[in-house]
Amino acid sequence: MKQIPVSSNPRARTAARFGRPEGGWRLRLYTIIFESDTRAGRMFDLLLILTVLTSVAVVVLDSVKSVTAHHETLFDVLEWGFTLLFSVEYVLRLACVRHPLRYATSFFGIVDLLSVLPTYFVFFLPGVDALINIRLLRLLRIFRILKLGEYVSEFSFLGAALKASRRKIFVFIGFVLIAVAILGTLMYVVEGPENGFTSIPVAMYWGITTMTTVGFGDITPKTDLGRFIASCMMLMGWGILAVPTGIVTAEMTARRIKGPHTCPACLTEDHDTDARFCKYCGKPLPAEHD
Repeated sequence: MKQIPVSSNPRARTAARFGRPEGGWRLRLYTIIFESDTRAGRMFDLLLILTVLTSVAVVVLDSVKSVTAHHETLFDVLEWGFTLLFSVEYVLRLACVRHPLRYATSFFGIVDLLSVLPTYFVFFLPGVDALINIRLLRLLRIFRILKLGEYVSEFSFLGAALKASRRKIFVFIGFVLIAVAILGTLMYVVEGPENGFTSIPVAMYWGITTMTTVGFGDITPKTDLGRFIASCMMLMGWGILAVPTGIVTAEMTARRIKGPHTCPACLTEDHDTDARFCKYCGKPLPAEHD
């Protein structure tokens, strides 16, 4: 029987990429920080999410002048406290893996670093501390903590449908841009600078806001012919908005009918369409993709 590939196991993938320590305090620390299937690891991750949310709330409240006027010192102390806490956590993450440089250059490693740098940079660039809300990206770990594997797989399914439809979507966007360029130029000729259409790019901007049914109202046609063209663009917009949705929906439907089987046991997907058993764990495959 073949082994389940590392890519289908997030825990094994993390260990393979960053290096799982063989023993001692580094292994215990690694288990708490990177593995959420233990009680200590789960508690650590849940406390981390709570801390991230609290720190972001502090930054948000600190931007409200009426609140800051009465609690400025408290906010400064809290922000520095959170920054030092996240700095220690970042150092511990680097210390407990065998390949710290790999973690430091990974997505979460970069996010972890960026979440603490703004506070230190405030000494050199005042106001940059507001960028500390990048800590919200760390909440992406909730997919691992709460074991929402099925949601991650659905996200991958949607991404695959979008990737398969990319050429059709590009053709559609190209058609929209051509229509906006032609009708925008026509509106520039019909309305002219005296009615707000001072240039072709401005007219194209108006065409985009009209065709997408946003309609800011900052530029409006004044002539009867211009209003007729605008009406046609509005009606065209109703139909155009449904095109990308239809393309992606059709692709998703086709993938669900013809798409690869997903093993309910090990969640691997690279099986033949006529396969009846998983080639990794041997479990029966569903009759069709659910």
